[in-house]
Amino acid sequence: MSAIAAPPTLSIDGIAVPINGERNLLELIRKTDIDLPTFCYHSDLSVYGACRLCIVDIAGRGIQGACSTAPEPGLVVRTQTEEIREIRKISVELLLANHERECTTCSKSASCQLQDVARRLGINKVRFKAVHEPAEVDRSSPSVTRDPNKCVLCGDCVRFCSEIQGIGAIDFAHRGHDVAVLPAFGNGLGEGECINCGQCAAVCPTGALTPRQEIDEVWKALVDPTKTVVAQIAPAVRIALGELFGMQPGESTRGQMVAALKRLGFKYVYDTAFAADLTVIEESNEFLARKSKAGKLPLFTSCCPAWVKFAEQYFPELLPNLSTCKSPQQMLGALVKELLPQELGVAKKNLVMVSIMPCTAKKFEAKRPEFAHEGVAEVDHVLTTQELARMIEEAGLRFMKLQPESFDMPMGFKTGAGVIFGNSGGVSEAVLRYASEKVTGRKLTNPDIHAVRGEDGLRIVEVPVGDITLKLGIVHGLKNARTLAEKARHGNCDLDIIEVMACPGGCIGGAGQPVSRNPDIRKLRTRGLYDVDKNMELHKSQENHFVTECYQRHLGEIGGRNAHRLLHTHYQNRRRIAGESIELGDGDSAEKLCVNVCTGTTCFLKGSQHILHELLDQVEQEQLHEKVSIHASFCFEQCSHGPTVSVDGKNVPSCTPEAAKNAILQAISEKVP
Repeated sequence: MSAIAAPPTLSIDGIAVPINGERNLLELIRKTDIDLPTFCYHSDLSVYGACRLCIVDIAGRGIQGACSTAPEPGLVVRTQTEEIREIRKISVELLLANHERECTTCSKSASCQLQDVARRLGINKVRFKAVHEPAEVDRSSPSVTRDPNKCVLCGDCVRFCSEIQGIGAIDFAHRGHDVAVLPAFGNGLGEGECINCGQCAAVCPTGALTPRQEIDEVWKALVDPTKTVVAQIAPAVRIALGELFGMQPGESTRGQMVAALKRLGFKYVYDTAFAADLTVIEESNEFLARKSKAGKLPLFTSCCPAWVKFAEQYFPELLPNLSTCKSPQQMLGALVKELLPQELGVAKKNLVMVSIMPCTAKKFEAKRPEFAHEGVAEVDHVLTTQELARMIEEAGLRFMKLQPESFDMPMGFKTGAGVIFGNSGGVSEAVLRYASEKVTGRKLTNPDIHAVRGEDGLRIVEVPVGDITLKLGIVHGLKNARTLAEKARHGNCDLDIIEVMACPGGCIGGAGQPVSRNPDIRKLRTRGLYDVDKNMELHKSQENHFVTECYQRHLGEIGGRNAHRLLHTHYQNRRRIAGESIELGDGDSAEKLCVNVCTGTTCFLKGSQHILHELLDQVEQEQLHEKVSIHASFCFEQCSHGPTVSVDGKNVPSCTPEAAKNAILQAISEKVP
């Protein structure tokens, strides 16, 4: 019997440390319980080596970056020397010199790595002067606020957007002293191809990128006596909120969370998992109908608004493959705005729905025009987990000492299937729990379907359901989604269902969750949701008797007319450039009537170019140069109603040359005193 060879070792601060496949010295050093400071190192991203904080002294080689140096047997490494400490201090002081140091009012203050590293290094004075000019804060995005004055150029946001999401909505621009991290062409973050996932904010070590705050708007609604404010809480929030109050990740805080919201002034508190049960039933029946009638497959899930926008931008030809189901957030918002005004005797405009979500893309989703009817949005405000914690602290509530309270019925009732929606693979498992009984007619005795669970960003599984075998794709991270979408685009995808979530691990890793760079935190949150499911009496959406009652009293037939009106939606082609236009004709248009003709792909195919030529001829023939300015615009996001022309700010949908000319003449006559 041969002896097992001992692993090779190297020396770290005088201690022999075995090498067991670590990618770099930094990983090995951290396994010895030495936490070297870094800004630019993230375990999910490529090695960048820009911040130079993780430097070490290697005997015979000098000072090296630990993150970019591979472990080798026999190396003698020192992590702390006088020279290393001074280099680290100078590096951080230089960053602080050009940093907007309003730490007390920064939303990232409690989790800012720059602040933490400066404290750890004992920096109490900055010896260098600032040389940068303050830049304007970018608030163009509904999901993320970008403050370039707090950027340390670590590149984490750039690499995450490119390497994990496959988008590249933000990147380095300029050179030398002027280098900066910017969206394309220096535009605002909300004007480019950002899909609002907010993961750039999740990995940002400072306050340069943070979730867009809606706390003030919610407080304003709560103290307004004319408003009735209702909350809904996503499943992933309950197993992460406690982290911000000293609890262990994955520990459910459902009771204290509901109690806190009631103390803040919310009239009713509902569970988004109730609508997740609705989603399971609607989406499962949609899939089974497509499967039996040779409809559009694979069916892509539509719960993640970041994925939906990604599909609209890059794969518009696959939009018929997306489930028409709204996300659970919007389903519950639609139901609340439909049912509660009459029940409570309040005007719909005075009923305020606030969603508590782990996700920043939900802020964008709530503001989509498809989800507003007669000027009333289905969801008025979206708070992240971080924002809810801040409101609880602001109100002075001792969260850990609150007596637990229950969700309000009926829309506070849910099954375990609705709860596990927050995990990658959870939607697929919930659908399989329903579809299995629907197809076979037999009760599913064990609801756990472990085949769809896992941590890999792209998983392909086959699950037998009765006499058929369903093939599912489960992805998190949009670069992985692109892989399957490309196959579907070219007809090379034999999958039945593809579940897509933009964030690592699913909603539990959303950008609105407590900030953490420890990947084990996501695992604990994932396990926490499965534990909640196991501790519930009901595990399948079809067992939710309040959902059954909702169909009987309000929705009618599953997938029927009323259910479709409230629970389903449509999508739009976003493959275009937004926010830009080209003026055609004479300049100096400040005093002229502004006419914009959309020349985006959809409107172009519907004849907008012909309209443009006709209007230019009209201006020429009728000598309107001094009164009218014609612009070729790139989109009004009204693709389904194109071609679209805007005359003095008023859209003319499904426009014809004659309608555009008449609108111009009418607007000119109205401007005449």
